[in-house]
Amino acid sequence: MPRPMPRPFLRPLLLAGFAAPLALALAACGEPVALDPARETPPPSPALLREAGLIEAPRTPWAALEPFYDQFAYDIPRAPSGPPLPGPDRVLTSIAFGSCNTPERAIPILDVIADAGHDLFIYAGDNVYGDARAYDATLPELRAAYHQLAVRPEFRRLRAAQPMLAVWDDHDYGMNDLGREFAFKGFSERLFLDFWGAAEDDVRRTREGIYDAHVFGPEGRRVQVIVLDTRWFRSDLTVTDERGAPGRERYLPSEDPDQDMLGAEQWAWLEEQLRAPAELRLLVSSIQVHADGHGWEAWRTLPRERDRLYRLIRETRANGVVIVSGDRHASGLYVRADLTDYPLYEITSSSLNMPFRDEHDEPGPHRIGAMYAPENYGVAAIDWEAGTLNLEIRDIEGRTVREQSVPLARIGALP
Repeated sequence: MPRPMPRPFLRPLLLAGFAAPLALALAACGEPVALDPARETPPPSPALLREAGLIEAPRTPWAALEPFYDQFAYDIPRAPSGPPLPGPDRVLTSIAFGSCNTPERAIPILDVIADAGHDLFIYAGDNVYGDARAYDATLPELRAAYHQLAVRPEFRRLRAAQPMLAVWDDHDYGMNDLGREFAFKGFSERLFLDFWGAAEDDVRRTREGIYDAHVFGPEGRRVQVIVLDTRWFRSDLTVTDERGAPGRERYLPSEDPDQDMLGAEQWAWLEEQLRAPAELRLLVSSIQVHADGHGWEAWRTLPRERDRLYRLIRETRANGVVIVSGDRHASGLYVRADLTDYPLYEITSSSLNMPFRDEHDEPGPHRIGAMYAPENYGVAAIDWEAGTLNLEIRDIEGRTVREQSVPLARIGALP
């Protein structure tokens, strides 16, 4: 009787529709053969290889799979077109944002947001739920989820009403809590950029990750929006030793010196952005930064990286930073006054249509007041004349249910 194939070797064969291409691609990911040390001629450069009609061996699964995706025929999901992003002379006074949005059910809060007349809306992650549960490299679940969102009438109304920015989180990246090891993230990135209408010359199409930044408004009233990619480069998390226990539900903080959240290139890019001139800066992280009261995914699981973020804000002397986050299926306001020479606020808004409970009040040493669990979205309301920023959580009717008023001068956004 033939011996059964070991289970680890079955996975490539289970990837629907392209077992052979995937096996060949992954086989090509090894290191190049070592050169004879006695040779004096240096190894050929990538340019020389291309001139000779050869290519350098891909070093990663997603790079190896790229030729397969280039010839893969599929119906590209695209969001309907919407208003262009505000120009450099447009003064922003109302920026809305939200996360955790499934197109499998109605999203009535999007109609409320569309009618509110905000200057900009930011999808802060988990914009669809398209987890690659079949582990099929063509990502049929993610493609289907994007197609569903594209035709939802509430989404189409919001898309037509307000300019949008977007960043992904785990459920529109690949799978729950996944980071840099997701083998199909190159195709996920392509789907994201195509859906959200990124131009062919968009810089995100030429580099790894979907981090992005924009500055809106004239000098004296400039708002910089920085969206971080907390998925593509993030190292593995440390699984809890007491699953479900309060504060240790899924993950524990790790002091591993090799841990990473943003990757070297994104860290260098972020430093440049924080040094750029602006009065107010919204730093968008799909996962929470300040929150310490839970054991779910957050920056707290990589404390060295969180300290690096705080240190970078401090060392660049970046004024007017306010953190925007999502992910948690509940909202909250947070502040830390021990990190920079001004209070560093965070507003978490989640979810748009996926509430898990009616109340959610986990321990929160840095939180301002109670969390809010039903459907909600966030608003940064800026009154430049009065010199105030109001951070608001609004409910499904558009009513403000949590808020924090912040003098712009207090966070260095105005003299």
